[in-house]
Amino acid sequence: MESKENKPTNLSLLRERLDAGRMRAAQRLAGNLHPAELARLLESLPLRERGLLWEMIDHDLEGDVLVELGDEVRKGFIDGMATDELVAAAEGMEVDDLADLLADLPEALTREVLHSLDQQDRDRLRQVLSYDEDSAGGLMNVDIVTVRPDVTLDVVQRYLRARGSIPDGTDSIFVVDRDNRFVGSVFLSRLLTSDPEQLVSEVMATEIVPIKATASSQEVVWEFEHRDLLSAPVADDNNRVVGRITVDDVVDVIREEAEHSLMSAAGLDEEDDMFAPVVKSARRRALWLGINLATAFLAASVVDLFQTTIDKVVLLAVLMPVVPSMGGVAGSQSLTIMTRAIALGQIDKTNAERIFRKEVLVGILNGIGWAIVVSVATYLWFNDWRIGGVIAGAMIVNLVVAAAAGFAIPLAMKRMHIDPALAGGVVLTTVTDVVGYGAFLGLGALILI
Repeated sequence: MESKENKPTNLSLLRERLDAGRMRAAQRLAGNLHPAELARLLESLPLRERGLLWEMIDHDLEGDVLVELGDEVRKGFIDGMATDELVAAAEGMEVDDLADLLADLPEALTREVLHSLDQQDRDRLRQVLSYDEDSAGGLMNVDIVTVRPDVTLDVVQRYLRARGSIPDGTDSIFVVDRDNRFVGSVFLSRLLTSDPEQLVSEVMATEIVPIKATASSQEVVWEFEHRDLLSAPVADDNNRVVGRITVDDVVDVIREEAEHSLMSAAGLDEEDDMFAPVVKSARRRALWLGINLATAFLAASVVDLFQTTIDKVVLLAVLMPVVPSMGGVAGSQSLTIMTRAIALGQIDKTNAERIFRKEVLVGILNGIGWAIVVSVATYLWFNDWRIGGVIAGAMIVNLVVAAAAGFAIPLAMKRMHIDPALAGGVVLTTVTDVVGYGAFLGLGALILI
């Protein structure tokens, strides 16, 4: 039996069939895949093969595939599609998915899509679009089932049978009053196993709290994680139920945030097309390289201030990279902890001072510990206690400053509405390089000359 590691992936199978000209076999493979899998395949193929695969996708699935694509790849397909083709692709899509798609459509085309919907779907779509896309309202699906608390379970069961279907991912039915305000939830398991003559109010769960439609996507993730939810009601400011969020929506948010953190660390956008033209990709990355170059020149200017000191004590040039390197690592540890704490909502005015003291004390402890190690190593290497003292003092200073900077930079960037994951590392590196070189060479000038 073929092992999982050696089993060909859908991507390799598709590439083999396309390269061999076996278009029907490739089309059969594409026809058996979920829209999300098709989207990943499209993003993994060069432009020419991407176009071939797109032509093989069933027209009824085009809208669902478009929603799963990254922004840049999706825009490329939308630009190449005719108006009637896009309108057809939007037909039958879930309202929350359609809201995501409309964000990338030209205004004139958006009007065409809206015109093709019935009044109920237009109202639902406008409701979703009225919220920020990164809020609970932007994530929610407005296709929900609600019942009153004063009816029997038998009535509810007959109502569901009359509907003929329930929304995908439904694990509970929301209970509302006459003003559509949330009262509780009836889990399907209770509905099926309880006495049909019981009232909804007797079996519903009342401890569930709706998520506010204005809550951020990070708050939604927190609610699902800490309350072990499969789905949750979404309510407006008057506690009226306006939609629901399911765990698959939350998984998408978690994946996007993970990709964002990973790519932002290098100054990249997770939505960038991996097969975008070379010039376009180079232009995007050039900005980040330019910022890094500017900070490098700033650190170099500090070194230049002590050129005379280096000329007189050449050994300083050998040890010079050690201090900023250690500070960079220590600062990155604090920066990562703080960025995570901000993302999870674990830090506020009540505990910020305590966390700051803790990070500084960690910096002091590590600074003293490694200062002793590096000073002894330096003395054994160069047989000069003064050089050991210089690097030890600089090490303590830089590790303490790095810890403080790692704490303060994410908070300052949050106040300025800048993503700490995007720019925090560059600012921190600049601080640890400037302070590290300044402290090391400054102490060298004072003690050795």
